[in-house]
Amino acid sequence: MIPNIFVEIFELNGLLYVALTALIAGIVRGFSGFGTAMIFLPVAGKYFDPVTAIIVLTIMDLCGPALIVPKALRDAYKPDLLRLIGGMIITLPLALYFLVNMETEIFRYIVSTLALFMVCVLAMGWRFHGNLGNGALIGLGGVAGVTGGIAGVPGPPVILFYMATIHPVKVIRANNLLFLFGFDIFALFFLGVASVLNINAVFLGLVLAIPMGLGNVIGAVLFNPEKEKLYRMIAFLIITLSALSGLPLLSDRLLS
Repeated sequence: MIPNIFVEIFELNGLLYVALTALIAGIVRGFSGFGTAMIFLPVAGKYFDPVTAIIVLTIMDLCGPALIVPKALRDAYKPDLLRLIGGMIITLPLALYFLVNMETEIFRYIVSTLALFMVCVLAMGWRFHGNLGNGALIGLGGVAGVTGGIAGVPGPPVILFYMATIHPVKVIRANNLLFLFGFDIFALFFLGVASVLNINAVFLGLVLAIPMGLGNVIGAVLFNPEKEKLYRMIAFLIITLSALSGLPLLSDRLLS
């Protein structure tokens, strides 16, 4: 069974292009700390159906931080983490329902448009400044559940709002990492409950986790704190190019 699965995977149309995108997304994440989904999904959406694209990304994201989860659990502020995950669990099943029934072209438009929007917001340097109460944290988790379930990007709402809280940097990083790790687990769980967790997509995610992981290592080696602004500009440029390439209106015309 497994050999046949891998044969099918290596015969997929566009696999090399998607693998290269996974490598680039890993490099960008390694030196900037963000951008994986916003780079990978616009490209993956051209070759895979929405559910397959999300499963592949989720598997890759689970493989990356698995080894540092224990340390993150020690650093995290768990009351905030539980509220964020609680809100996400409320909205994620409904968002995944829309994903499962979504046409590929609509998915591509949503993913690419959201990526472009997030680049604009991040490039302008906008951040929320204020305190997040318990209800606000649950609501923030709910918003992330919607963006994650429909478009595979649960991170941006948390990046924009939670990073402005009064916690130390290591606590914020730990909560962000664990929230995204929790999202991946629950996303796979709910997709399994809905009987759409395709085994081929799971194995494809494991295969593409290799270039993604390699990219993370390369990006981490390249990282220089003194050039952080340069890395962010490079990340914004790559995300923009990926998002534009994923827009059916543009990419399909170029290919036709």
